[in-house]
Amino acid sequence: MEFKAELMDQAAVERALVRVAHQILERNGSGENICLMGIRTRGVPLARRLAKNIGALEGREPPVGELDITLYRDDLSRIADAPVVERTNVPFPVEGMTVILCDDVIYTGRTARAAMDATMELGRPARVQLFCLVDRGHRELPIRPDFVGKNVPTARSEVVAVRLDEVDGETGVKLFENKSI
Repeated sequence: MEFKAELMDQAAVERALVRVAHQILERNGSGENICLMGIRTRGVPLARRLAKNIGALEGREPPVGELDITLYRDDLSRIADAPVVERTNVPFPVEGMTVILCDDVIYTGRTARAAMDATMELGRPARVQLFCLVDRGHRELPIRPDFVGKNVPTARSEVVAVRLDEVDGETGVKLFENKSI
């Protein structure tokens, strides 16, 4: 893959997460009945960072869960013969809550659909909203995030790589050209 551009540095990611925390509170009130669910892998630290930002604004952090959507994917057979299933960890009830699903990049919408299916297995939330740090377009399903850190129109041959300190040892978003596509 060939590097094309840095889309967001660490400061830009942090600014986006603060802005989105404000937007979540504006849309949902005090944040009392909201919870965040990070879609593994990078959605989990994004959810935790958003919760801290909401806590700084409201004096109370919403609960954060970890969602593994592996078995809910519609392309499971194409990903691997023996997919690695991580653990879903949601130590709070979602019944009647506003669940905010958190992911790093939205592309086709299939991951978000799988996350909604996984969430419904946990109970019946009052509503489900979606946050993605980067929206790169090319939707295949009628799914649109409620909160977006940055919209980046891309070509299908491009790859958006989100890096987070908690997973990768650095924070930022880069764009690459995948010459093999």
